[in-house]
Amino acid sequence: MKLSLQPHPANPPRGVTGVTCTVVREAATLHLVYAITGDPDAVRLPPATLPARTDGLWQTTCLELFVAEAGTAYREFNFAPSGQWAAYGFTGRREGMAPLTMGTPPAIGITMEAEAILVAVDLAEIGADTLRLGITVVIEEADGTKSYWALRHGGDAPDFHDPDCFVAQLPPAD
Repeated sequence: MKLSLQPHPANPPRGVTGVTCTVVREAATLHLVYAITGDPDAVRLPPATLPARTDGLWQTTCLELFVAEAGTAYREFNFAPSGQWAAYGFTGRREGMAPLTMGTPPAIGITMEAEAILVAVDLAEIGADTLRLGITVVIEEADGTKSYWALRHGGDAPDFHDPDCFVAQLPPAD
């Protein structure tokens, strides 16, 4: 499924014209391709580095995934174009945050095109049940402009932890 994200109206982009995410589920693995369109030179990308769990990735260009099953608990995954990543579990909205144990870290790859930046992520061990997804992106541009993209925004300020933002429904795996 290919999903279009919207920028939060309080933080409009300058050089970025669109963000989409294509989601493919294969058993308990998700394959995600985030596409940032517009002027690729306008986007500030963190320098490539060895893949490692790293906190604070959302402070610059970062691709995110929120995953909820039944109830109020959810998981947050952050993917940097640099190859760094983070994963957290929450017991409720912004409550009970703890690092999420992952047997297989996400695989992250980046491709630069003339009018797009593509970031591919393979996320294993996501589970096979029905999932509600919140797909979000923080984009920092070269001039310091930050825009916050989501499938849906709920308030006057961006809040990716708002359960109303988890609007993509992923059926159980076959």
